[in-house]
Parts: sequence; structure tokens; C-alpha cells
Amino acid sequence: MAAAVFVSLCLLKREKKMDNEKITVLLIDDEADLIDAVAFQLKAKKGYNVVTAYNGLEGLEKLKEITPALIVLDMNMPKMGGIEFYKNIIGDDYRAKYPVLVLTARANLEQLFMDLNVDGFMTKPFDLDNLFNEIDVIIRKRYEKARIEEHKKDKLKPKKILIVDNKKEAFDKIAIAFLNEGYLVSSSNSGLATIDRIMVDVPDIILIKLGLDDLHGDLVIAKLKQMPKTMGIPCVLYTPEDERLNRNITEQICKDIGISALVESDDPYILIREAEIALHKTE
Repeated sequence: MAAAVFVSLCLLKREKKMDNEKITVLLIDDEADLIDAVAFQLKAKKGYNVVTAYNGLEGLEKLKEITPALIVLDMNMPKMGGIEFYKNIIGDDYRAKYPVLVLTARANLEQLFMDLNVDGFMTKPFDLDNLFNEIDVIIRKRYEKARIEEHKKDKLKPKKILIVDNKKEAFDKIAIAFLNEGYLVSSSNSGLATIDRIMVDVPDIILIKLGLDDLHGDLVIAKLKQMPKTMGIPCVLYTPEDERLNRNITEQICKDIGISALVESDDPYILIREAEIALHKTE
């Protein structure tokens, strides 16, 4: 768990450095001095893109132009206060469409906003460092949640596998087994055709026979590992048990190239197991 959190923090920091303008904070408060100080610190020290508004009406107008990662919302403002603004950003599920950190001088409102499922609550006056820390925490949670949801979606999607075998009967047997496991199967019967096909449709994993008619499977994988578009695809190399194999040499080649697995079998269920292991290592 600690390692996962550390990785998430590193990813967030890298995203900030690479594309800070996508991480936007909307500050809505009528205290000009406060909003200027907070905006300056968030831009200069935290690297966020900051948009400001001095009341709820201005905030709603800003939302027509931006999609903030967080709204820092004061409660007591002229023209439109925080409560009315909050009502305007509630979705059909009765939750705010954006993460919201509430600022208020009234500590007795904390339970109200807990009931409204706001992401954070701070009572004025507050220490600015505490505010910045709370902003970081809420945005980090948002990115972590989005990453987890995307990962779940990816796991639910059928995996695309390219099976490369020059013997139709053997291919049909393997392909049917993978189709029954829910994979999307594409095929190739030669090394050169495999490289051409992958350039058009990149699979999630490649299952390739060693003894092809033109290029051996290990040479095909070596070529793919040199190309940016395909170098990260897990590759399982297999050979039927009845075909001669110098295992020591082949294993060393596989290690040098970065082949996920070398399997001395064309049994579909053994190949499915090895493919799933290779895919799991890339998640």
C-alpha cells in the first residue's frame, strides 16, 4: 500500500511538471488580499493553474470556460454566497460535479457540509500552509481515484492478442481457446506479416511461434522491441514439444531481447496461463 501511494505521488508530481495547466484550481472568495496571496502561492510554489472569482455568480461564469480539479469556496460573499453556488453545481446524483474545499468563519457549519459530501472544510482564520496541504491532498485523491477507475475499466475490456503460427490447424486450436477466454484474437502466419499487422493494429499481447517459415519468432520480437510503438508489448514465444530447441541458447536470446516467456508447448491452456502471467506483469 505504501509503495502504491508513493508511486501515485510521483505520478502526480510528474503530471504537474509536464502539464500543469491541466490542473486548475478555482478560487472563489470576496477577500481580495486572501485570494491574491493564495493564488500567488499556488502558481509559484505548487505549479497549479489558478482561476479566481469574487462571488458565486462570477464562479459560475468561470465554470463555463474551465474544468477545475478543485474549487476553493468561501461561504459568505455578496451577490451569490457559497451555499447557493454549491446548489448550482450539484449533479443528478446530488453530488457536486467538482471537488470542493469549503472556507467559512462559522465552525458550526462543518456537519452541514459533511452531509453535503464536500471534499474538505476549513474554518477561518487558517494557516496558509495548512490550506495548501489540504488542496494538495484533495487533488491527489482525485487523481488517484481517476487512475483506479481507469484501471478498472481497462481490466474489464477484452484483451487483444495477436497469435502468430504458420500451421493452420495449430493456430485454430489455440485461437479457439483464447476466444473462449474472452480475448479478441487476430492472426498472422509469418514474421514479416506480423510486423506489418502490428503497425496497423497494436495488440495487448503477442503469442508467437519460434519456428516460422521466414523470420524466426525471436527475431520478430527483437525487431518489435526496437520500435517505440511496440517495444512495451508483452511477448510470449512458444514452440511445440516435438520441435528441436537448443534451450540454453534460446533462453539467453529471450533474456537479451526481453521476451516475457519461453514455452516449450503449444497446448492452448498452458499458453493462456503464460499470456495471463505476462499481462499481469504489465499492469
